[in-house]
Amino acid sequence: MNTKGLIFVISAPSGAGKTTICRDLSRSRRDLKYSISCTTRPKRPGEKHATDYYFLSEKEFKTTVSRGGFAEWAMVHGYHYGTPRNALDRELNGGRDVIMDIDVQGGLKIKKTYPGAVLVFVMTPTFNELKKRLEARKKDSREVIEKRLHNARKELESLPRYEYLVINGRLEKAEKDVEAIIEAEHMKVRRGLAARFK
Repeated sequence: MNTKGLIFVISAPSGAGKTTICRDLSRSRRDLKYSISCTTRPKRPGEKHATDYYFLSEKEFKTTVSRGGFAEWAMVHGYHYGTPRNALDRELNGGRDVIMDIDVQGGLKIKKTYPGAVLVFVMTPTFNELKKRLEARKKDSREVIEKRLHNARKELESLPRYEYLVINGRLEKAEKDVEAIIEAEHMKVRRGLAARFK
């Protein structure tokens, strides 16, 4: 029987709630590890190194890329983001599921490297609701919000390549939907459960 953990990639436009969903579920489920990404973007107020992200310089990031240290990496909103390969493989080989909060570029790269990864796209009930959430959090300038909305439209083009769509109209419901996906994936016969009866 396959005892490796599964990867659950959660992708969404900025403001749709993917980070909150990933963090809440990893705190409530001991069998689920939150994958901390590396980034070259500056820290936001209240963020901590090795808790929110591993904050790297451009030089450090490029060195890690050259050494094959990322399972995936991409440029998002003008900054580099990447998933440390060693940490990811360690959790999976130890039989623990990993939930990843990464953009669609990274998600599709993970699927190529780890074909068993499960791709979940999270979106607000409407595009207008996404705009309202970005404005309400008061973290970004008008120019940045417009850039994020433009990028959101591009990200939605990749939706057909994802396996699940979760609508985050109410956070508690969205988290339960993602949990249901996790449970369902573990019950799939192709995951190796049938091997226990041989």
